[in-house]
Amino acid sequence: MKYPNGIRKSTPFKKEDSKNKKINFANRGMSFESEINATNEYYLSHGIAVIHKKPTPIQIVKVDYPRRSRAKIVEAYFKQASTTDFSGVYKGRYIDFEAKETNQLTTFPMKNFHEHQIRHMENVRNQNGISFVLFHFSKLKETYYLDSIYLISYYDSTDGKKSIPLSYIREHGYLIEMNQIPRIPYLKIINNLYLGGHHNE
Repeated sequence: MKYPNGIRKSTPFKKEDSKNKKINFANRGMSFESEINATNEYYLSHGIAVIHKKPTPIQIVKVDYPRRSRAKIVEAYFKQASTTDFSGVYKGRYIDFEAKETNQLTTFPMKNFHEHQIRHMENVRNQNGISFVLFHFSKLKETYYLDSIYLISYYDSTDGKKSIPLSYIREHGYLIEMNQIPRIPYLKIINNLYLGGHHNE
């Protein structure tokens, strides 16, 4: 295992797949997505980075009006396939990433990634942006940063494989040690991988 600039290469922490599911995150009961949002709010409030969760565009089809002063959406559809979960800018670099969580212990299901997401991350890299995935293994309480180059490489060479091994993520990714503030300091890894190890967190 490698430990570049004090960051442990591939070893334990935590994350969640975020579909309205809540986990006991360090005994705080926050979802993984909430932890990332809290981290991004910290970065924003301290002038470190501007990174937000992307809104999902929907097409409203039917609206009910139970009262004159209230409207209730009763039917709607996604307008288009979503790309990744979060995007923004940090030290002049475009940041774009996906957050995924699983209850499995040794693998992550590849069905949670779609072709358009993989190609989107590839396009971001081609434009000198920084794209990656934050994986959270909730039962292990481990969270990893995996650069998109390794996800894309694995996805394109799966030959029908249905999951990505945790061992692959540990080999090519970086364990994120959770802090009190910011909760999930993923920018430390970006600093070391892309910005020469300098940071102001």
